[in-house]
Amino acid sequence: MAKVVVDPITRIEGHLRIEVQEEGGRIANAWASSTQFRGIETILEGRDPRDAWAFTQRICGVCTVVHAITSCRAVEDALGIEVPPAGGLIRNLVHGMQTVQDHVIHFYHLHALDWVDVVSALSANPAATSQLARSLSPWPNNSATYFAEVQDRVRRFVESGQLGIFTNGYWGHPAYKLPPEANLMAVAHYLEALDWQRDVIRVHTIFGGKNPHPNFLVGGMASAINLEDTGTINAESFSKIQGMIKRARRFVDEVYWPDLLAVASFYKEWASIGGGVPNYLSVGEYPDNGQWRDTDSLYFPRGVIMDRNLSEVLPYDHEKVKEYVTSSWYDYEGGDGVSLHPWDGETVPHYTGPEPPWSYLQDHDKYTWMKAPRYDDRPMEVGPLARALVAYASGHQDTRDVVNDALGRLGVGPAALFSTLGRTAARGVETVLLAKKLEDWFDALVARVRSGDTTTFNGEYWDPSTWPRSARGYGFLEAARGALGHWVQIENGAIKHYQCVVPSTWNCSPRDANGANGPYEAALMDNHPLVDPTRPLEILRTIHSFDPCMACGVHVLDAEGSEVVRVRVQ
Repeated sequence: MAKVVVDPITRIEGHLRIEVQEEGGRIANAWASSTQFRGIETILEGRDPRDAWAFTQRICGVCTVVHAITSCRAVEDALGIEVPPAGGLIRNLVHGMQTVQDHVIHFYHLHALDWVDVVSALSANPAATSQLARSLSPWPNNSATYFAEVQDRVRRFVESGQLGIFTNGYWGHPAYKLPPEANLMAVAHYLEALDWQRDVIRVHTIFGGKNPHPNFLVGGMASAINLEDTGTINAESFSKIQGMIKRARRFVDEVYWPDLLAVASFYKEWASIGGGVPNYLSVGEYPDNGQWRDTDSLYFPRGVIMDRNLSEVLPYDHEKVKEYVTSSWYDYEGGDGVSLHPWDGETVPHYTGPEPPWSYLQDHDKYTWMKAPRYDDRPMEVGPLARALVAYASGHQDTRDVVNDALGRLGVGPAALFSTLGRTAARGVETVLLAKKLEDWFDALVARVRSGDTTTFNGEYWDPSTWPRSARGYGFLEAARGALGHWVQIENGAIKHYQCVVPSTWNCSPRDANGANGPYEAALMDNHPLVDPTRPLEILRTIHSFDPCMACGVHVLDAEGSEVVRVRVQ
């Protein structure tokens, strides 16, 4: 039995180490470890809860919007603050556009190179590539001339010996199956997506003043609207936003979604690989008119699926969320066998692993800075697949239509969703739905503004003297990577306690007190091949299908400045 280590896993946010045991060309066991120690939560203690969003937004340089909105919701829940409808629609637009952008970036720039052989594109026939692209989509950049120009750019990279952004790929690996023309098409769209994402995310700069880290407010949005005033969001601003939304949807419909289905059609065997844990959790997302507590108004429904039973969606109850530290470099006062709800969460770092550089962390009982969240004491997968499954099983017609269409085109059944390929396809399904939904939210916002409703912020509870002496609140949100929760306790106008449970903590969780693996680990142990341990491309395919963000998962800092770990260079 061979031990294989991939450290770091690249094309993700943060530091992730994967260790597996390979036996007979298959992965027999796996360990997922976040080896970066950093964070936010404890420095919030004693601060004004109205400022929490700005701090939690810095948990990650990618997942900025989602932490800010979730933090605002937690404080709004604690203090009983309602968000004006226009403010809620703006939050949907900002959050929705980030999710669309994030999913497209993930497919092309973080995940596609696990399936696309860049060097193979050099042998493609540009005319045949154009014919293939035109058969899939009416996208204007589908000419033979365009693909020949892209091919020349890649060739210059290769001939110079400097592949740039394509360096260190496992090019020529036997697991690559796309023909050269499909590889060239995907590489061309990879490059186009770089410019596209920079364009559409400017929605954040209009509504939030900047990107990344746009501005938010507890009680709504800091987005003044006056159609005639050049110093506010005006008619010209709305025209620009409408253009970005249209360009976002066209790229999704004519480039991203056709590419995803085309690539998936060559890798159907991955519809039975990498499923992992059989339990899925979605907290629901995108409320109508800003009323996020009204779960019946959420566009994507909330719920829990256990044991892959799509005939029953269980209700979600955040009180059933608890975290273990059995395999984590933390201590609980009650010991490693207990699990704690975030209201009672403890974050006491205690590194007990070997001195770096590590050989094998799998030889130690504790092997990661990630805690192990569990729902009703069960490991749960969160993310686009969980959202799609909960929506599909709940009878959400928009989701059913796109999922059934994709399954039909690929010639596979619903069981294919429980897999690495299904996880990637579900992200595409969601992107198609959200790109269209952005138009609905924009139209609803414009209609409100034209009717005279330009209120985006509720300042009724802005004075701390009106707050209760003590209060606590829970804010939820479906981030691009999955279910996100913030729990805040406020006392005498200041934060007493703050805890976050984020998507990558759910998915990258280590073994718990019951010995149950988290989703990353379980997925790598589910019918998972490993053809060449020296080039573990298959590991990247499954781990990247979750879109890891380790910076979000490990977010603790000793606010007193005490030494937590010492790094020595020898």
